[in-house]
Formats: sequence, C-alpha cells, structure tokens
Amino acid sequence: MSKTKFKKFVNACDKDELREQLLDLYLRFKDVKEFYDFSFNPNEEKRVEEAKLKIAREYFPEGKRRPKKRRSVAQKHIEHLKKLEVEASQIIDLMLYNIEIAQAYNEEKPIVQEAFYKSMLSSFRKALVFIDQQFLKQEFLPRVEKIRKTAADQHWYNVEGFQLSIETLLKN
Repeated sequence: MSKTKFKKFVNACDKDELREQLLDLYLRFKDVKEFYDFSFNPNEEKRVEEAKLKIAREYFPEGKRRPKKRRSVAQKHIEHLKKLEVEASQIIDLMLYNIEIAQAYNEEKPIVQEAFYKSMLSSFRKALVFIDQQFLKQEFLPRVEKIRKTAADQHWYNVEGFQLSIETLLKN
C-alpha cells in the first residue's frame, strides 16, 4: 500500500476505528509494542546496560559455556537502539564498549583469526563515522585513542587502520 492510499485509509476512519487499529497493532506486533513502550518510558540507560550485558556474555559467558565472540550480536543491538532513536552518546558508548570488551577478551586469550581483527576495525570505523556525524569528537576522543593504543599494545596486525581512521576523524 502506498503512503497516499494509507493516508486516505486513515482519514476515512473515525476515532474509535483508529483506536481499535492501534490496539490491534500493539497486541499483534512486538516491534509496535516496543516502540510505544519506549515512547512512554524510554529508560535509555537500562536498555544500553542490557545490551552491554548481552555483548559481554558473547565473550565472557556465564558458567562453562564457550565464548561465541559474534560481532553480529552487538551490531543487532546497536541498530535496534538507533531505530528507537536512543540518544547518540548512548549509542556511541555501546559501539565503543563492543570493541573494548573484545579487547579485554583478547588480552586474556589472544585471538588468531584474522576475521576478528577485520571485524573490530570495521566496528571502529563505523563508530568513528557516527561520532563525526553527531559532532561528539571531543567527548569520545580519549576512549577512541585508548582503543587504538590497546590494539597497538596487543599487536593487532591492522593497528595502522585504527590510526588512519582516527587521523581521518580529526581532519573532518
């Protein structure tokens, strides 16, 4: 259905019909329910902390389970919070936390797969682009530099990519 047709449909409905439609959508679709729940009770910090916990468990699971180290889990949470329009600094905090927790894991158990390092560099670049778009360079530059330094201290093969990404950020 096109936007124009949808507008005509909405305009043709009376208030009671619209109320019924909204209630039906709220009850049927998890995304709609979550959108309205977030609209009326955003509690952004709680959502970010829950996401951080889930990301941390990817690297440091409870019990004797093996770490899965999936970057996709973090990306899913980041994109979800962007959709909900969580404050940009909270999203950036989560983006950087994702890399920091991976570095903490790598400190304990060095990872040999090249894909891990490529993935972390990709996440780092995405975070820097978002930081630049939100005009929050000064606020997050110390953490960004610390991530680069940790990558260098851990002898990541692509540490130059981290440095070049920071230099590009600072030029803008």
